[in-house]
Amino acid sequence: MKLGEKLRYLRLVEGTLRDINREMTQQELAKALKKELGRGLSQSYLSQIESGARPHLTNASRMMLARFFKVHPGYLVDDPEGFHTELTSELRATEDRLDLWLIAGAEQFTQDPELSGALLAVAKYRDTRKCLLLLGAILETPELVERLAEVLKPGLREQRTRGARKRRQAGETL
Repeated sequence: MKLGEKLRYLRLVEGTLRDINREMTQQELAKALKKELGRGLSQSYLSQIESGARPHLTNASRMMLARFFKVHPGYLVDDPEGFHTELTSELRATEDRLDLWLIAGAEQFTQDPELSGALLAVAKYRDTRKCLLLLGAILETPELVERLAEVLKPGLREQRTRGARKRRQAGETL
């Protein structure tokens, strides 16, 4: 995992821990650093780190971020290609990649808060892989999908019906 990905992940975790229910923005992180540690980093510096334009931290920046996020300073570096510690399994690495993929997807669909929230909920769940495998199994039984939708999201059917009706009407007016 690259340093920028780690910082973005830590912002997500911190947002969850602070009950923001989303990742902390870079600006919020910059303000929190200043407020809680008495010194900080600029939003543009954080952006450069996450984008990869600044691939390394100064020791002072690394120590400040490690203290703020309560992680070991050694965590805040790029991992070598294929790097795994003895305690990290291939499955955990897969989980981390899935989580980052889901978080990126949630950001792409911010205009649809329910979808974005669902993607984040799966990413935050302790066993992301299990959630996605379960979803796959549910989708293999279409009747189950409809039944679960009726029970868990009763308004979903009406929303889909209204959406289909609007699409039909739009097609008729063309």
